[in-house]
Amino acid sequence: MSGEGGNFTPMKINESLLVLMAWCGVTGLLAQPPAPPASAAWLERSARMSREAEAKGLAEPFRGITAKGQVEPGLFPVRATGVTTEPVRAAAAAWLSLLSAEQRKTAVFPVGDDEWRKWMNQHFYRRQGVSFQAMDEAQRAAAFGLMKAALSAKGLTLAQDIMKLNHTLGELSGGDFVQYGEQLYWITVMGEPSATQPWGFQVDGHHLILNYFVLGDQVVMSPAFYGSEPVAAPSGKYAGLAILQKEQAMGFALLQSLDAGQRAKAVLATAKPGNNALTEAFKDNVVLDYAGVRATELSAEQREQLVALIGVFVANLADGQAKVKMAEVRAKLDATHFAWIGGTEAGGVFYFRIHSPVVLVEFDHQRPANLKHLAKDPQAPNRQHIHVVVRTPNGNDYGKDLLRQHLLAQPH
Repeated sequence: MSGEGGNFTPMKINESLLVLMAWCGVTGLLAQPPAPPASAAWLERSARMSREAEAKGLAEPFRGITAKGQVEPGLFPVRATGVTTEPVRAAAAAWLSLLSAEQRKTAVFPVGDDEWRKWMNQHFYRRQGVSFQAMDEAQRAAAFGLMKAALSAKGLTLAQDIMKLNHTLGELSGGDFVQYGEQLYWITVMGEPSATQPWGFQVDGHHLILNYFVLGDQVVMSPAFYGSEPVAAPSGKYAGLAILQKEQAMGFALLQSLDAGQRAKAVLATAKPGNNALTEAFKDNVVLDYAGVRATELSAEQREQLVALIGVFVANLADGQAKVKMAEVRAKLDATHFAWIGGTEAGGVFYFRIHSPVVLVEFDHQRPANLKHLAKDPQAPNRQHIHVVVRTPNGNDYGKDLLRQHLLAQPH
């Protein structure tokens, strides 16, 4: 586990795993998991559930997440950032060049297509594109090359670790690699990779979603989803692997820094009986008012803690683009809010939200979903199941506002 940043001191990995398992209520790995489903039946059921989710989630046109139901204009001008996107363009073109004609038909969509909005963190979702499982070795290497070009070293490691932990989930589910596995992630490309025209790509799979839009040298990487169940692998091929510990620790540290008055504003509820994330799959148009303590009510040191907490999520972007985004975040820091639900003592489960006009981050300890057979209480959230969502409010998820401005200026 990473010990970078803040005052987080990592525990020895064997100790941390024992603690994580205790939080989850794991009594041993000999508990009988559910049997893997019949492939045909599961595929039929997942297709039906996917169609239902899309019909409901895409029933209204994209507007974007807003605080009052109206998009705040002028937040995302088309401009030069000075940070080249050429490595990402070249990597995407390289991957596409290796696809067969049939694979391209399933992987390439118009830049304005609703395919952008067709993602889901649940494992059952029927996805478009080409999966890592269906790729040959050269294609797979090129796909990881695309992710490497778009992400920081931290972001690439996190993405690959999430994929690995999906294998661990398969192990803990009785060897069910029909539903779970590290290659069950799909890539699609929207538009054609270009230095001047809008385009982008999506990585979509269980607990990992990256939507990456490019216009010139501007990048929007949202919605992004990071998570896992388990968060730490207690056994198997990737025993000892753990994710999102730094993010968890930094969020708790910010809460602990608050005085009584600040905490009274930040803490929305101390009870956390269920899941609290509000902006996951097919929630593109959520109206979510600001809540919690405002950055203007924090000390200078606490404001820097808040910036650092936002930064640990933004830092999954390649370094140059992350700096551009963080400048945007700092420009709207006075309008940024920090809200908390759940325990305020060490070791508890919690949800926190950071919300400004230009960024929305949700971190949520979730109920057991696929490892209920290992949980002491299958209805109670635990620290072995985490969801993180990063959004760009006010109409710029998927780079939609940049695309809108581009099309107005250069009609196609």
